[in-house]
Amino acid sequence: MSSPTLHGIIGYTITPFSADGQHIDLNALGRSIDRLIASGVHAIAPLGSTGEGAYLSDAEWDDVSAYSLAKIARRVPTIVSVSDLTTAKAVRRARYAEANGADVVMVLPASYWKLSEAEILAHYAAIGDSIGVPIMLYNNPATSGTDMSVDLILRIVKQVANVSMVKESTGDIQRMHQLHRQSDVPFYNGCNPLALEAFAAGAKGWCTAAPNLIPQMNLDLYAAVLANDLGKARELFYAQLPLLEFILKGGLPATIKAGLRLTGLEVGDPRLPVFPLGEAGIEQLKTLLR
Repeated sequence: MSSPTLHGIIGYTITPFSADGQHIDLNALGRSIDRLIASGVHAIAPLGSTGEGAYLSDAEWDDVSAYSLAKIARRVPTIVSVSDLTTAKAVRRARYAEANGADVVMVLPASYWKLSEAEILAHYAAIGDSIGVPIMLYNNPATSGTDMSVDLILRIVKQVANVSMVKESTGDIQRMHQLHRQSDVPFYNGCNPLALEAFAAGAKGWCTAAPNLIPQMNLDLYAAVLANDLGKARELFYAQLPLLEFILKGGLPATIKAGLRLTGLEVGDPRLPVFPLGEAGIEQLKTLLR
């Protein structure tokens, strides 16, 4: 199966809500997508953690997915997160995303009950069998409660033909080194504070919400990595590291939505039970953005 060329800075979108949090603001979503594309990101990923996909109804998820893909209009490759608690719902989302033009779907094995390795493998196999586009395996135990070992990840890659790339978000750089040593599967960094180390370990790209706020710094870092200019890459990385850490610790929907508001784009607050960024956090964010 041929995969799209995914590399560089992969920007994550938010899902804007109305002031009362009850409705999706598609116009604001469109403006945020246009801003990301104009900034020069190499791909866009809707409906992940930043996009609050877990807090949307099925109808809302469908609306955001279809609208995002139509708005992006293949100007850059797209990776739609289709994760859900049940295999049947994840399959439905994967099929819907593919039908609406997604280049890749991303799957995080989220579950209320702790899943065995056999259950995780069967989950990916069922999704893989249901679609024809590539799957990005997403390992993020902090949000899913499931931590896949490198051995399990490589078993899934071997046994499910269209699982052809990996997003690693454990925060353990050794996982990336293991992937690089043991396989030629492309892998992508999903942990902001590890961006520089991840590129040094062989990551093809960086999946991040940061381009909503500091796209040029992110892009310049990637350019320095490609140019093998380690000194410049280090300088650029450490200049943005305080903001990257703040985004992570403050929670992606809260910090990115507050930052977009500060930069002139109103996208509402996160959906409850997630709180918006507090006053002290907003002041700190203002300082970091300056």
